[in-house]
Amino acid sequence: MKEINMVLKSEVENPLIEPIPFHVERLKTSFSEGTTRDIHWRISQLVQLKKMLQEKESKFLEALSLDLHKGEQEAWVAEIGFVISDINHTVKHLVKWCRPRYVTTPLFAQPGKSYSLPEPLGTVMIIGAWNYPFQLVLAPLVAAIAAGNCVVIKPSEVAEHSARLLAELIPLYLDTDCYHVVLGAVEETQVLLQQNVDHIFYTGGEAVAKIILKAAADYLIPVTLELGGKSPCIVDTDTNLDVTSSRIVWSKWMNAGQTCVAPDYLLVEERFVGSLIETLIAKIERFYGANPMESQDYGRIINLRHFDRLARYLEGQNVVYGGHVNREKKYLSPTIILAPDDQSLVMQEEVFGPILVVLPIKNKVDAIRVINSKPKPLALYLYTNDKSFEQHVLQRTSSGNVGVNDGMMFMANANLPFGGVGESGMGSYHGKTGFDTFSHLKTVMKRSFLLDVALRYPPFNRFKLNVLKKLL
Repeated sequence: MKEINMVLKSEVENPLIEPIPFHVERLKTSFSEGTTRDIHWRISQLVQLKKMLQEKESKFLEALSLDLHKGEQEAWVAEIGFVISDINHTVKHLVKWCRPRYVTTPLFAQPGKSYSLPEPLGTVMIIGAWNYPFQLVLAPLVAAIAAGNCVVIKPSEVAEHSARLLAELIPLYLDTDCYHVVLGAVEETQVLLQQNVDHIFYTGGEAVAKIILKAAADYLIPVTLELGGKSPCIVDTDTNLDVTSSRIVWSKWMNAGQTCVAPDYLLVEERFVGSLIETLIAKIERFYGANPMESQDYGRIINLRHFDRLARYLEGQNVVYGGHVNREKKYLSPTIILAPDDQSLVMQEEVFGPILVVLPIKNKVDAIRVINSKPKPLALYLYTNDKSFEQHVLQRTSSGNVGVNDGMMFMANANLPFGGVGESGMGSYHGKTGFDTFSHLKTVMKRSFLLDVALRYPPFNRFKLNVLKKLL
């Protein structure tokens, strides 16, 4: 009750909050009128979304630069191009995804047909994250539109330029009766969570995820949570060291390490640690120069709160490379820490920044013990030529996603579902999986009036029971 009173007080003090219930009800009305049901209408909205990304590309690039100092190529590939590719894939396959999905009908129900029919959930909510402020809002939006839902969109206020741009542009390109952007922070989100929508899709951290789950429980709202965790990376001695190092550096320091599937810590045999670190350093300097602060391709920390959190991780650690900080510019250089204590902050919390931990292990099998001693991660990486060890890792560990001999590339395959397990999330999306996440697969059985066998009807007898036992 105390929590509710606090929200009601906020509604009075903040006039921006007052229209939220009105806008959600407007979306519900549009859905009930059947606006989003037509498949070709959905495709037209997806085409409009693609048009927005193409026509306003310079504005999207500018916002990403202001929020995260993202370089043009990284911003286009990981945000704009990613969503355009997702739209193209969805438009190409949408008619097929919407078709009835037939299954066999058992003998006792013949003649008849059985199938599942995808139908939209209704009005859904997408709460985005700040680290990829366009991709992590628009990719689930693509799936929600494709499935025929109305959508209330809540970008992260932390990436303020990106959030404002979405609020400005989406009404210019999409149907405002079916899609609405809500700006704001905690107060606005609290009010949103009081709305009885049909699904909540959240990308972010564990603490907020728990709040969302509790709020959703009041209305029994289904929830998809895309979270994170400490994604391990095993580097076998039997690997291509040059390519392995390039791919680790690329996947770790993209977006200054602020990626939910970035490798968090490396598990490396003691005898191989020196060679690997030496090669990693060479690749860092090749990609970002001797002074990454001068590189247009190296990002910045999103805000001072996260900068200070990351700076604390360096205290008392064996920093073997980097560790240079500039609080005014929210800059933290690519940093490598060797063998921190397992109880240290950097090993207890998800790094979510440009700090890579290297943990020496006695042998590669020991890596599995370390991984299984921690919560299930969103991603697990393995670099090896040993196929037997590869299978051992796949069978003996649990994670949301696995990359063998590369980092994060599974994200680029729309045919692969993306999602977490355990504390790293629940539910998944991308491609057809995203369409299914925002759909209800309605079960349908259609039977003929012919051959209405009396076996199932009373009065029952031993003969009927014996026949039914054979049929079932």
